[in-house]
Amino acid sequence: MALQLGQVAPDFRQESTLGIIEFHNWLGNSWGVLFSHPKDFTPVCTTELGEVARLNPEWKKRNVKVIGLSVDPIDAHHKWETDIKETQGHAVDFPMLADSDEKVARLYGMIHPECDATITVRSVFVVDPSKKIRLILTYPPSSGRNFHEILRSIDSLQLTDNNSVATPVNWTPGEDVVISPKLSKEEAERKFPQGYRELKPYLRMVSLKK
Repeated sequence: MALQLGQVAPDFRQESTLGIIEFHNWLGNSWGVLFSHPKDFTPVCTTELGEVARLNPEWKKRNVKVIGLSVDPIDAHHKWETDIKETQGHAVDFPMLADSDEKVARLYGMIHPECDATITVRSVFVVDPSKKIRLILTYPPSSGRNFHEILRSIDSLQLTDNNSVATPVNWTPGEDVVISPKLSKEEAERKFPQGYRELKPYLRMVSLKK
């Protein structure tokens, strides 16, 4: 069965460019982003890995650990890291799983059923500190992933985990959010004494700016 949002992310033990990774232990109390790329020395993923490295301060700000995956062996990963630093200007500073036995790729459903079994789907899994899967994305080989959108999604998840709100379309941090329909009028007034705008009884907007 395909992995679903809300279920515990499968644990695994696998070799990586930074040593053996025991996934749940490695995550600890952090959020995690596990993302796969089809093959080493591919053009689109070369740009993506450089971007993930460039965004290191943003991951740290959000208490997020990132980890890549390919079914290529460890020596290929290390050679590719040299190319990434040379062409993208940022050295890969996070582990990349060398999933040559396809254990993790199959555990997470990353092997495309209609493709060569050695090529992984370009997937993204966001995992929270309780080890639950909170977001799943899958991209085609020709479309580079937008890691700013992944950061925005993590911002939304972290904000809504701590407040009775949801984030509306195209939301970015600092903008108004939606009050949960589960809150009664009285509960909403108590929780948001700063006041809110009621567009419809089920659509109430509030600013969380301090």
